[in-house]
Amino acid sequence: MPPSNLGDQRPTSPWNAEQAWRATAERVRQCVLFFDFDGTLAPVRDDPTAVQPAPKVLAALDALAGKVQRVAIVSARPVDFLREQFAGLEEVDLYGLYGLEHCHGSGETVTEPAALPWVPTMADLVELARAELPESILVEYKRLSVALHYRTAPQHAGTVEAWGRAQADRLGLRVQGGRMVLELKPPVDQDKGLVIGEAVRSARCAWYFGDDVSDIKAFAALRAHQEKEPDFFGVCVAVANPETGQEVASAADLTIDSPEALGDFLTDAVHLLG
Repeated sequence: MPPSNLGDQRPTSPWNAEQAWRATAERVRQCVLFFDFDGTLAPVRDDPTAVQPAPKVLAALDALAGKVQRVAIVSARPVDFLREQFAGLEEVDLYGLYGLEHCHGSGETVTEPAALPWVPTMADLVELARAELPESILVEYKRLSVALHYRTAPQHAGTVEAWGRAQADRLGLRVQGGRMVLELKPPVDQDKGLVIGEAVRSARCAWYFGDDVSDIKAFAALRAHQEKEPDFFGVCVAVANPETGQEVASAADLTIDSPEALGDFLTDAVHLLG
């Protein structure tokens, strides 16, 4: 169990949220807070273009950005989409498309050079998907990836899976599964775990909040950094959901009930961090 007086010590799992925030407060200017977007800061919707952050999230992130070293969103969404969602938060860093794109604060978007040659392939692939898959499958074009959403047509999950993997084999792409979605990406070594592993190098603590299987790599990156750096501690937080929630929660230290509940959780954290 965690010590009763944490002070400047690293908490030992398992701990509760208040204890972890108290330990974070001791090194708050050297702490990074990482968040997935869909299903974490925002509820998942049938139409991905209609998704917005849950109540209280924006105000809490704005307040937290003024306290910690960095606040960062690490998402499968493009940076341009994330900019629109967090337009009023100039100090929040954005990592889009699993880190293939990123911008720091209000700076310019930087794209991973190795991914750029795949833009024409993705443009062709999205047209092929719309022509060959059932009309009920929502095909989302992200410039550097194509996401095939079957949330409104779960009966076609097998069709999407088979078609997507066949195209990945044909074109040399990588496949990323998720909550009622299959995504095809360039064969570039970049994922949420690699983003976190790089971004925590100057931190003494970090939190990662996520809800899907791709977030488990981010959890693992925090744990790996903690093993290497005795003065660092990481907190992995899962946001519950009926699809991948159990798998993600089993890899986390804490679980939050929903994006709406996370808004309340972060609002409380603002006060706990002083």
